[in-house]
Amino acid sequence: MSEILRMTPGPTYVTERVRKAMAMPILNPDMEEAFFEKYKSTQKLFQKIYKTEEEVLILSGEGILGLEAACASLIEPGDKVLCIDNGIFGHGFMDFVKLYGGEVTVFESPYDEALDADRLAEFLKKNHDFKLATLVHCETPAGITNPVDRICPLLKSYGILSIVDSVSAMVGEPMEMDAWKMDVVLGASQKCISAPPGLTLVGISADAKKAMKERKTPVAGFYLNLMIFEGWYEKKWFPYSQPVSDIFALEEALKVILEEEDIEKRHRVLAEATRKAVTGAGLSLYAKSGHASTVSTIVLPEGISFSMLKDEMLEKHGILIGGAFDYLGNQVFRIGHMGENAREEKLYRTLKALHHSFTALGMKLKESMHERFVKEMEGII
Repeated sequence: MSEILRMTPGPTYVTERVRKAMAMPILNPDMEEAFFEKYKSTQKLFQKIYKTEEEVLILSGEGILGLEAACASLIEPGDKVLCIDNGIFGHGFMDFVKLYGGEVTVFESPYDEALDADRLAEFLKKNHDFKLATLVHCETPAGITNPVDRICPLLKSYGILSIVDSVSAMVGEPMEMDAWKMDVVLGASQKCISAPPGLTLVGISADAKKAMKERKTPVAGFYLNLMIFEGWYEKKWFPYSQPVSDIFALEEALKVILEEEDIEKRHRVLAEATRKAVTGAGLSLYAKSGHASTVSTIVLPEGISFSMLKDEMLEKHGILIGGAFDYLGNQVFRIGHMGENAREEKLYRTLKALHHSFTALGMKLKESMHERFVKEMEGII
């Protein structure tokens, strides 16, 4: 069988151009000036993507590292923290907050809808004594994007710092760190950036950095302390050895992104066509609102389990689709249309295989998914 087409919501396809960059001769990250300049130039590319003048750090570790590092660096025992919860990852932030001694207040919202910024505004009128708030830009399991452009300025109006998990949104969804008054923005290399897994990207505002510096207690850890990078360029010193090849690949992936005229539009158009293709065939989306441009979460029809669908797709068509976990386990399947996976030909092939797989599993579809997808992309419907 030919190479598997992995249409999960990350890790995404890595282009040959990025793979070649990863194979470049290694530099000594502690001794060679060239590597410090490489890190700095990659950092500047990220500032363009984050739309920020603030510092952006590249950390060695998967995206979860950033979530915990942000909490470890900002939270002191007894700090009041608002956890904005409308999904698995929003809920999961609470574990990190509690781990570092924060006192949690939860703002709960339905898991199948985008966060209601107006309802949050009403809540904050009476409850706003918080040092910081945690929230998720894109709840990947549910396929929902939250309106961080409204939520973060709202939090800032009360002097509340924001920690935003944008791992599955950044690049594929609009994001403006400075204009939206975001304080700590977290990303990762393996989603819309389409670089190999293993790097966390952290944007840190001046307000967040000030709060870290003014802590009364030390950070409970070394690797998770974001302030250990302070002055790295001036000192020509990193707190630990950097993943040189990963950063080479990351820089090239960022160049690819910035060369594209409107990458957010590509994600949005393909996502809309994908959703219309699956719903036109008779399937249902899990989310009622706030549909993400980077991932679609689709309800499994009665009588068809995820393992049945996954095996049919993989064994007969060579395509890997995503499942879900926690409360969504065996309830939905997911198509990742992010980064290099958000390409028309890949989604056409995926939808065609889905159509044949559901038919083989005994489901009668209302129309052809892949044919509807083509019509949507051509603007026929």
